[in-house]
Amino acid sequence: MAYRMIQIGTGGFGASWCRSFLPPNVVGRLIEAVAAVDLNPQAHQAAIEGLGLPAEKCYTDLQRALDENPADFCTVVVPPACHESVVDAALAHDLHILSEKPIADTLGASVRIAQKVKQAGKKMGVTMSHRFDQDKTSLRHEILSGRWGPLDYLVCRFSCALRRFASWGKFRHEIPDPLMVEGAVHHLDLLVDMTGAQCDTIYAQTWNPPWGEYAGDSQGLVLMRSENGVRSTYEGAKTNARGLNCWGNEYIRAECEYATLILDTRELRAHPADGVACRNNADADGSCALPLLEQPKWANTWLIEKFVNWLEGGEPMETNVEDNLQSVALIFAAIESSRTGQPVKVQELLEETRRQVAAEG
Repeated sequence: MAYRMIQIGTGGFGASWCRSFLPPNVVGRLIEAVAAVDLNPQAHQAAIEGLGLPAEKCYTDLQRALDENPADFCTVVVPPACHESVVDAALAHDLHILSEKPIADTLGASVRIAQKVKQAGKKMGVTMSHRFDQDKTSLRHEILSGRWGPLDYLVCRFSCALRRFASWGKFRHEIPDPLMVEGAVHHLDLLVDMTGAQCDTIYAQTWNPPWGEYAGDSQGLVLMRSENGVRSTYEGAKTNARGLNCWGNEYIRAECEYATLILDTRELRAHPADGVACRNNADADGSCALPLLEQPKWANTWLIEKFVNWLEGGEPMETNVEDNLQSVALIFAAIESSRTGQPVKVQELLEETRRQVAAEG
């Protein structure tokens, strides 16, 4: 059975959904696109060309699209500040939801969304695409394999040269904390996932240099400690002179007991300790290349399939909205830490926000 879906957001990154992420799942008969929505009529072309929708099934009015097109779920690919209102409309039409990260633009709104979805008895997933990219999945597999011993700490570098206004999408240059909300939301999430435990404490410093054409902080340094004692450090930058490890090409180093594992621009290598052999032919320095895992789908395309499997009665996708609150809590704990200059207990912040939302009714 193909699940009927409505694509909400066809411009910007929504165009990638229409042209790249959704079509393999349409071809595989997992989903059927029945309508698309975007406030900009010119953006409808991506849905017409990528999803094969007729022009009359592309709307600028969300309510009308939902009223006129029975569906099983919708996707949400609009700016985070708009997520809660779109989720409200989807739930009012009895739809399941698959949303781009983050859940919302504040931790309070994210908690409210998770509660509304639970109360409605619906399913909502969040597409943390970078955690499920081929290279990061391969590194996580190596860490969890146990071959290289226990993990001690992780280092991630994300360095971009996107300092000019609108070079990272216009709205990201106009919102508070663009690096954290739109960038680190992926990277802190995948780092904590690799540690194998929830984050306990986070300390961050974020800022925007004079040459960064952003309204909020575009640069950041973060230190995290997971509940199992594994540490992670993160360098995030959107306004550097040169992009060394920008989107999809991040540098991640995993320090394990028996090897240093390095992922750099989508190449994975092991640098074993003295006396530990690589399973492949080693280079002169003793290191060896580790092959990346192979499968038909990665990132958002794979996550769409995971969401459909969940709708069919399978296990909840790893990034279901309730579990994904951990990712959002990381971001807003980091923002609070930067503003106060103090470490923040992530789980305490999340629980306090839950209490505040419950008190607000």
